[in-house]
Amino acid sequence: MAKTKELSKDTRNKIVDLHQAGKTESAIGKQLGVKKSTVGAIIRKWKTYKTTDNLPRSGAARKISPRGVKMITRTVSKNPRTTRGDLVNDLQRPGTKVTKATISNTLRRQGLKSYSARCVPLLKPVHVRAHLKFAKEHLDDPEEDWENVIWSDETKIELFGKNSTCRVWRRKNTELHPKNTIPTVKHGGGNIMLWGCFSVKGPGRLIRVKERMNGAMYREILSKNLLPSARALKMKCGWVFQHDNDPKHTARPTKAWLRKKHFKVLEWPSQSPDLNPIENLWRELKIRVALRQPQNITALEEICMEEWAKLPATVCKNLVATYRKRLTSVIANKGYITKY
Repeated sequence: MAKTKELSKDTRNKIVDLHQAGKTESAIGKQLGVKKSTVGAIIRKWKTYKTTDNLPRSGAARKISPRGVKMITRTVSKNPRTTRGDLVNDLQRPGTKVTKATISNTLRRQGLKSYSARCVPLLKPVHVRAHLKFAKEHLDDPEEDWENVIWSDETKIELFGKNSTCRVWRRKNTELHPKNTIPTVKHGGGNIMLWGCFSVKGPGRLIRVKERMNGAMYREILSKNLLPSARALKMKCGWVFQHDNDPKHTARPTKAWLRKKHFKVLEWPSQSPDLNPIENLWRELKIRVALRQPQNITALEEICMEEWAKLPATVCKNLVATYRKRLTSVIANKGYITKY
């Protein structure tokens, strides 16, 4: 039998009020559109307990004792990778037999739920310290300083990569119908490497890197695209250039070239993609490109260029305007990778 909908508290109170006014159960039921038996049950409950609220239900006894709950909670807090099977075995030793579902329900009541672990860069202690130091040193920098930065990076975009997820409405056993599938090819069907930059005023230049990049090629990219981007973005005098610690970026010839051109370079901690807002811009670009479903490498490059040019300046501005939140998150997480 289907479960009936519970009456609202207002309706239950009206039943009691009408009963006290001298109306019969049948009359109350007809007036409120409620079964006579339901009206009678509510009135009896009110007479016995002087309330129409739901009373505490005893339910089945917990299979895991409070001590057992503390034990498994402590175990997963120390080692989040502990499996439900491990916890079932741990409880069986003192004589408590439970299922994996019981383990899940118990931990969920403690505010713990199983999620897929996120992949993040491997941070050594030296990286954590540098990450935290950067955040603390720049936390009180005025917003104007970040508005004077040109952020840059490289990224790879696959032709048929997993840039977005797709759900379909289908009937049972029709999962292989062409309309319900997403065609893929081995190794992603090819990819392109891009270099780009942006500032608070909008996206700068975006170019495709067609060969394996080395230091000389990187310097050529900067020579042909960094200054033109700065001019197009109307950067103020003394603007600062940001790039990460890739070996091509930190090679002696590259550093010497940057000094010769009198570029100010933001000192950057290694393994810190969450501190670079261009990563968020890459994500936005990949989503837009995936929605257009390019069918070959040429189309992929064209669409990337088109969508990059259409990225709103407001998105760039917001990424820079909220930069202090990134630094605060790094400090709160004691130098480890944050959600950014």
